This record gives sequence, structure tokens and C-alpha cells, in this order.
Amino acid sequence: MDRMRRDTFSKVKRVVIKVGSNVLTQDNGLNLGTIKSISGQISGLINLGVEVILVTSGAMASGLKKMGLPQRPEQIPQRQAAAAVGQAGLILAYEKAFSKHDKKVAQILLTSDDLSNRNRYLNARNTLNVLLSWKVVPIINENDTVKVEEIKFGDNDNLSAMIALLLDAHALINLTDIDGLYTHDTQVYENAELLPLISTITKDIEDMAGGIPGALGTGGMRSKIKAARKLTLAGIPMVIANGKRKNVLADIFSGLETGTFFVPKKEKLASRKCWIGFSSKPRGTVVVDEGAKKAMVKRGKSLLPSGIVGVEGDFPVGSPVSVKAENGELLGIGLVNYSARDIKDIMGLKTAAICERLGAKSYDEVIHRNNLSLTGECGL
Repeated sequence: MDRMRRDTFSKVKRVVIKVGSNVLTQDNGLNLGTIKSISGQISGLINLGVEVILVTSGAMASGLKKMGLPQRPEQIPQRQAAAAVGQAGLILAYEKAFSKHDKKVAQILLTSDDLSNRNRYLNARNTLNVLLSWKVVPIINENDTVKVEEIKFGDNDNLSAMIALLLDAHALINLTDIDGLYTHDTQVYENAELLPLISTITKDIEDMAGGIPGALGTGGMRSKIKAARKLTLAGIPMVIANGKRKNVLADIFSGLETGTFFVPKKEKLASRKCWIGFSSKPRGTVVVDEGAKKAMVKRGKSLLPSGIVGVEGDFPVGSPVSVKAENGELLGIGLVNYSARDIKDIMGLKTAAICERLGAKSYDEVIHRNNLSLTGECGL
């Protein structure tokens, strides 16, 4: 029994559970036995008073099997079509499995745009909170059918982390087809050892994870480590464990040393800064001088126009933008109080000169500290 795990999961009342493609599929299509097992385990947690949000892969893999395709097509329309074919069977399998335990489900398909737009982000959170209050299990997947960018580059490891941040979850459990993070590739090295606990995610840990995805999924172990980095910086613990292991969820909630446990930071990043750093898509860039860099990074100050030396892109007020040093180093992402055109007019000026140059002064700061997520805070 691991005391840290036991203490952590004894307090978890809302959890995101992500299940990967290789857990859910087999040679002839969906692994209905695994779906039934996971649905039963989740239902057991719900009966104990835990709110569960399920992020599931498997749509494309299911579609490939149903259409008799040996591997993921290279062409985007074919991948999208396979996902469309597979999604129907995937949600139906879950609905049947959960109904055996008197649980209702809701299908939610999201794209990164849904989470990068602040209003849509909040609308998604409100809807999910209502579903949880109704004791309905939200089953979330990326909307591969319509979003080309996500089907090419996205993965549900990242999506599950975004959902955990969106809903202020107390933990994320990432179920895959291996027991956790190993020191080496288990298919190559017989002496590879499972790492039961990760306190700090270093570059060595990321390199250890590698970047090779499985045959059916789009994410590999590296994408899971990136998700863990985001969550632990936000104060949310994460576990990578084997989804095919019997009673894996009960074991995790009991505090057993199951899988790899990622220890969260004690100081949680504010939810607004989580959205800015992890979900928003920068629409441009402001370049700052060394003095502004030190003021923001070392002293926690806002970004004033006097420290700006360059503007890239065309963006309106309120847009998320990248903040970079003159050498190209990414310092963070922030929401601007002025448009790109106005910032170009006032950059390099003292705040007292803003009104004279623009005819009005809405703010002293181009980016307020409360609307700035630095790389050191969110691990960008």
C-alpha cells in the first residue's frame, strides 16, 4: 500500500479517466469485454460518490477494423471517414455496457477550437457540469471527422489533460496497454524497469518516454508525459496504468502501487492561467527587451509598452499572444489589452504617453500579470 497514493485518491471526488485505442480494440474490432469491464469499474466509482468523466479513443481504430483496413490510411479524408464509421459503434458499445449498471451516457465530440475559445471553453464546462449533476457519464472524444489539424497532430492524452483542467478534476487516470512508464522500451530491453513514482518531470524522463506511437493510436508515451507535465504543474496528480488489468481502477483508488504515479505540485496554477497557458491558441507575438523579460520572469510584473520592441501578426484586443525575448525564447502566453495595431503605435513608450498617442488609455499594461502564463509556471 502506497501512503501517498492512498491519501491522494481518498480525497478524489472528480476524476478524468482516459482509455487508449490499444486497450479498447482487438484484431476483429472493439474489445467489448474490456469496454464492459471499464464501464463496470467506472460505475462502481460513481456508486461510491465519485464523478467520472471518460475520455475515450478507439473511434478510428474501430472504423478501420469495421471497414477491413489493415492500417491507418495516409490520406486525411480516409482517416476522417474511418473515425466517422467507428464512432457510432464505439458510443453504442459504451451505452450498452453502462446500461447494465443503470448508468446513462452522453457523447461529446470536441476539437481544440472548442477549448481555445474562452466562451466555448466555459460553455463546455457548464454543459459537462450539468451532465455530472444529472449522474450522466460524459464520454468525450476528439471530433476527428471534421477537424483536420487534430486528426493529423492531436491525441486524446492532451485532450484528457485539457478536460481535467477544464473541470478542476482531482486526478487523471490514463489507461494504456502497458503497466506504466518504464526505464526502457519493454519490447527491446528485457531488463526495463517500471517507474512507480515520478516527482519531477525532467528532460531525461521525456527522452525515456520516446515518441513512437502505437499502431492504432496517435499518441505515444511521450504524449502522456507531456499531459502529466501540464497537470502536475496545475496541482493535479496523474497515473498511467494498464487498462487491461483486472480491477485496475479499484486498485488505484485503494492506494495500491499500480502503474506510474506523477506527483502534483503543491501550489496549483489558477484555472484562468491554465486556460491561457494550455488551451488558448496564440494569434500573434510580442517581442520584449531584456528589462521587460526580467521584470516579468524574475519579479512577476505585468508587460508595459515600454518593454516591447516588436509585434508579429494582426490580432484584436483580448487575443492570446506569445511573448518572446529578442533571441526568440518563448517566455509565456498572455491576453493583450490592446490590438496589434495599437501595440505597434505605443511600443517603447512610457504608460503616460499612451493617451497622447492613441487618444485614450484603457490600461497601463499591454498584458496584465493575471492574464500572463509564463513558461516556468505552465511548462510550455
